[in-house]
Amino acid sequence: MSLLRHRLFWPLAVLAALLAVNTAFTPGFLAIRVQDGHLYGSLIDIVRFGAPLILVALGMTLVIATGGIDLSVGSVVAIAGALACEYIVDLPDQDDLAGVLTAIGIALAAAVVLGAWNGLLVAGFGVQPIVATLVLMVAGRGVAQLITAGQNTSVTSPTFKVFGGGYWLTLPFPVLVAAAAFLLTALLTRRTALGLLLESVGGNPAAGRLVGIRARGLVATVYIAAALCAAIAGLMISSNVSTADGNNAGLWIELDAILAVVIGGTALTGGRFHLTGTVLGALIIQTLSTTIYTVGVPPETTLVFKAVVVLAVCLIQSPRLRAKFRRRRPPAAAPAAAEKVEVTA
Repeated sequence: MSLLRHRLFWPLAVLAALLAVNTAFTPGFLAIRVQDGHLYGSLIDIVRFGAPLILVALGMTLVIATGGIDLSVGSVVAIAGALACEYIVDLPDQDDLAGVLTAIGIALAAAVVLGAWNGLLVAGFGVQPIVATLVLMVAGRGVAQLITAGQNTSVTSPTFKVFGGGYWLTLPFPVLVAAAAFLLTALLTRRTALGLLLESVGGNPAAGRLVGIRARGLVATVYIAAALCAAIAGLMISSNVSTADGNNAGLWIELDAILAVVIGGTALTGGRFHLTGTVLGALIIQTLSTTIYTVGVPPETTLVFKAVVVLAVCLIQSPRLRAKFRRRRPPAAAPAAAEKVEVTA
């Protein structure tokens, strides 16, 4: 029973069930092979294509831990990809390493500005997070289309292609980037006081203020971190397809990221957060997308199928729902009354 109560049990069980369904419909689904020094297979593809979502979900976890929400990460994905591709396409040599690194730097710098804007609205002016980030969610998509002049910008840079579609040490480069981001986030939040401070800000803001925690600076920092994660994801997406699509890049990724955080066991009310659970949630969503095509769900009902599965996962994890179906133990028998002994004089 202690295993069933572990917060990672149900996400792992759901992920295993989805993989089992795919294996039943596609023999050899779990097979991994080495070709030209690179690892290939359906499992590798799930992690590789899920790397952008993992990055965005990690940033979203930190924001939600403080009791906030960030709906603008999808627009940041589009803006980062648009800036990088527009810069690269204007280079005399698109394969120039310095030029590609400069393009990446410009995209990340823009993400810092966008994240600071969200942090200023939320922490500085007290705007509710859902409203503050909704502004950039709407306006940012338009900014991305302005950068690309409403057209898809294609690049022919093998160097830039490595960021989203290359390999290093036999593994896809996006997987390594996502793993490094996870390890860095875990190190900063679990090996320092930062994680405890974030949970204090989100769990009990009043108590945090009484003990002298500077909540405004922490809140602004997590929005910048979320924007940086989204920008890296945007670079991965645009690099993988060698195209910047200001209209569709990162579309609805903010909703998938929120779902990944919730599936991973982090409450939207703020406070305690679980990075490993978030990664599992992102992998569940990516595996679910693969399952939809494997099972042969009609395209017009894919979103309904996805919503039903996600709802089922959330209900399975609900302690209140599990308590209703848990078999009640019979009440323990009352201890036998002590026999009265007459004492005779």
